Amino acid sequence: MKDRQIKKRVSSIDVARLAGVSQSSVSRTFTPNGSISEKTKNKVLAAAERLGYHPNFIAKSLIQQSTKLIAIVMVRFENPFYSIVLGRFTQKLEKIGYSTLIWNITHAREIEQTLPMALQYQVEGIIITSATLSSKMVDSCVQSGTAVVLFNRYTSGGNVDAVYCDSVRGGRIVADALLDSGHKRIALVLGEEGSSTSRDRETGFTEGLQERGHELWARTRGDYSFESGYEAAKEILGKNKKPDAIFCANDLMALGVLDYARGKLGIRVPENLSIVGFDDIPMASWPGYSLTTFRQPIDKLVDATIERLLTAMKSPGADTVIKKIQGTLIQRGSSKPVRTLDH
Repeated sequence: MKDRQIKKRVSSIDVARLAGVSQSSVSRTFTPNGSISEKTKNKVLAAAERLGYHPNFIAKSLIQQSTKLIAIVMVRFENPFYSIVLGRFTQKLEKIGYSTLIWNITHAREIEQTLPMALQYQVEGIIITSATLSSKMVDSCVQSGTAVVLFNRYTSGGNVDAVYCDSVRGGRIVADALLDSGHKRIALVLGEEGSSTSRDRETGFTEGLQERGHELWARTRGDYSFESGYEAAKEILGKNKKPDAIFCANDLMALGVLDYARGKLGIRVPENLSIVGFDDIPMASWPGYSLTTFRQPIDKLVDATIERLLTAMKSPGADTVIKKIQGTLIQRGSSKPVRTLDH
């Protein structure tokens, strides 16, 4: 078998020569909304196809001093909620001419090592999900002139642009719903320590209970995974006197609780135990689960995040903007019927 010959990379000069046009005409052909006649454009495209030419994105970005790259930093790829979020971001950014650079980190602490690498790629903006920024990293981004927006979380100091679902209100709505349906012994399964989403859901939920004269029956913590919900159910439901309702800080943990309660203990849901989640991932609506949950409006959150990022990219140094988006309680079969509140 003969060795394959390594062909010389086709350049824009080669295309221009074959098409009989200038090199700048080739450049304008492959520039969105470039000023070029249809006749010249067709000649360039025909020559490019014949030669197998592909524009050099990196070289072009260096010339234009614009990479059109947006970095997305994400921790929990295995969580269906964030998988959907990632898909929405890449689709919507592509429609407006931006490419995405995805950073998959295994733990939120790794963001301190990840962001400097992202900045080396000359990204024009950074969207951070499932993690928060230290003040040191905020300063680094500011000095580099790179816009940063936190998605579905915020910093305690409010010093970074952020778009998030109002989890405090969401937790309060879930508390009211469970109390309105007659529950007395209500347990809570939290997410990771230090997570602003888990903290807010706990705050809204416990305050909602206390305002109506109730305290938590039991409280434990998971890590937002199905497995941690399953283990949390072992702990909470292993007691002699069991709760009659469990609120989980996300849907995956709620599905773990649901599977353990029904599959291992034979508990009738919702007759003897109501289970409520948070997010409204696709699996929540599956007939086998039919999970009552608080829906986060993904499209609204993603659109608002992109809008804020583009604004920050155009106006560096502008005042910080923190935007709250409201969600909705979705009643399904895993909880007793509740009174639906206006949203």
